[in-house]
Amino acid sequence: MSAALEDTIVAIGSGASGALRGVVRISGVGAYDCVKSWIELCDPPESFGRTSAMATATARIADRQLACDLYYWPNERSYTRQPSIEIHTIGSRPLLEEMVAAACRHGARMAEPGEFTLRAFLAGRLDLTQAEAVLGVIDAEGDARLKQSLAQLAGGLSSPLADARTKLLELLAHLEAGLDFVEEDIEFITSDELCAQLEEARGSVDHALTQLIGRDAGDEMIKVVFCGAPNVGKSSLFNAIVGEEAAIVADLAGTTRDTLVRAIVIGGEQVALIDTAGQEEAAAGPLQSAQRLGGQQVERADLRVICWDAGREATEAERKLWDAAPEERRLLVFTKCDLAAPTISAAVATSSTTGEGIAELRKAIAEKLAQMPATEDATAARCRASLQQAAESLSAALTAAENGLGEELVAVEIRMALAELGRVVGAIATDDILDVIFSRFCIGK
Repeated sequence: MSAALEDTIVAIGSGASGALRGVVRISGVGAYDCVKSWIELCDPPESFGRTSAMATATARIADRQLACDLYYWPNERSYTRQPSIEIHTIGSRPLLEEMVAAACRHGARMAEPGEFTLRAFLAGRLDLTQAEAVLGVIDAEGDARLKQSLAQLAGGLSSPLADARTKLLELLAHLEAGLDFVEEDIEFITSDELCAQLEEARGSVDHALTQLIGRDAGDEMIKVVFCGAPNVGKSSLFNAIVGEEAAIVADLAGTTRDTLVRAIVIGGEQVALIDTAGQEEAAAGPLQSAQRLGGQQVERADLRVICWDAGREATEAERKLWDAAPEERRLLVFTKCDLAAPTISAAVATSSTTGEGIAELRKAIAEKLAQMPATEDATAARCRASLQQAAESLSAALTAAENGLGEELVAVEIRMALAELGRVVGAIATDDILDVIFSRFCIGK
């Protein structure tokens, strides 16, 4: 995408299907110059040209005069924060195309897909999560997806991340001030305060990541769900795959009460790895609610990793869980194989205690994923990757702070987290990423 920001661009901003009203959008420093020779204003307000205003007008198009309303933003109050015009008139596609052609004859050029929103992003009007939300609103199928996209557009994800980034910048300033005065007996921030602020920042990032991963219909990330009876070792296996103690592990059945989600890369594919509460018929209270939520995740799973305890025979409920899943969307795993041998050779044998079979399980998941249709690349996946990297950097910073490894190492990890958060909230972006993101929009958005 050519990002010649000084160009004046034009496109039809309304839908392709017939409608009572249509819109032509123009943005750029020469927006008004490219219409004033073929659009005549009718009694414009005195403030027209200095502040945002609307005037009725007459457009001379194809040897005829056409009534229209002209909205003009001469300054940064527009969507793109450039001088911008919207021409509202009857929704005849040929007439709208004639207006676009007239604007192009007088100095404008056709906008590329997503170029209006790209300019809004580059001007700081939107961040990447909000830019994705614009597309989500356009593509929304159903009320739930529309409400989610509208909330995201309103800053539901970006606002807390921007706050977390600001606090991290302040924290980094304290650390670097301390490094500058390392030979002086001055403490700019205590170790306890440092750890507390890092934990708070990581919590904000984890929450945003969970929101992105946990989206309902339309989510592009493949969901791999660990399921099975209580206390078969699902959470231990989940932790072994993730590489951290994300899930609580104990010998008591029903330890997992919440659905846990982590974004990881398996076989070159970014997936949402999900740990669910064990399923049993006698559950009650909070455990019953947790199992209901877990059951919903199982139903929506792209791949079900069904866990059986190698030390006992599978129950009828466990066999029903296996039989209910399509062949291409299920994978049988035996846990606790350091204590007993699996009874089905085709299953993956694992032990979270010894590490046996963990690599084989990752390979088996990758092979299943390779057989699935490829998912469409999306801005959301890019945001998730940045948030995942930010979370890892903050975890590393917290570990360094807790173990007294030096404020220099803590500062390095904070800088890495800030860079990733900057990509999400719009402070940092590269041209190739922007090209991929905004080319997905239709022309005129």
